[in-house]
Amino acid sequence: MKNLIRLTDYSKDDIEKIFNIADEMKEELAKYSKAPIINAMSDVNHPCEILTDIYSLSKIRKDYLNDKYLFVGHRGNIGLAWKEAQKVFGISLEQCCPRGYEIEGINVYHNIDEAIVGKDIILTDSIRKDYLGDFKNYKVTRSVMNKANKDAILNPCPPFYRGEEVSDDVINSEYFVGYEFKKYLLQVQQAIILFCLQ
Repeated sequence: MKNLIRLTDYSKDDIEKIFNIADEMKEELAKYSKAPIINAMSDVNHPCEILTDIYSLSKIRKDYLNDKYLFVGHRGNIGLAWKEAQKVFGISLEQCCPRGYEIEGINVYHNIDEAIVGKDIILTDSIRKDYLGDFKNYKVTRSVMNKANKDAILNPCPPFYRGEEVSDDVINSEYFVGYEFKKYLLQVQQAIILFCLQ
């Protein structure tokens, strides 16, 4: 690893952006690299995606840091990244999932109809094929969203699958903001790069 990163230090790039490698390897890369290492995505985090979502929320919701967030999904990189955002931004985050898929350290519901009540921002992640059977009663639909707070929004992380974690009717509803949010991905990543180069 030490020799590999030293080779990249001679390239014209001033930043190394890495995707989906083990966290231990990222630490090792950062240890030897002269350039900043940006974690774009891993098995336990997806920071650029979540920072983009937070920025997008700031554009459409005046009090987004005081909204009530609900993550509907399993313990994976998106849920864990939202937990990280909870620590950094102080947001109110709860999870809804079947037993056995809980994220440690946050309040968990096992009934989506109860979990959605009082929530403003509903978040999802795509469900692994081998988890689909366990999540059959955890689909976010328009009728489920109707139980959330007035002006609630649904922000599923792409790729999302109609008929799995979200229904077709909710994607075609006023609740859905998924496509609109992703227009800021490039801007946020450029901001991260500029911050790293300071």
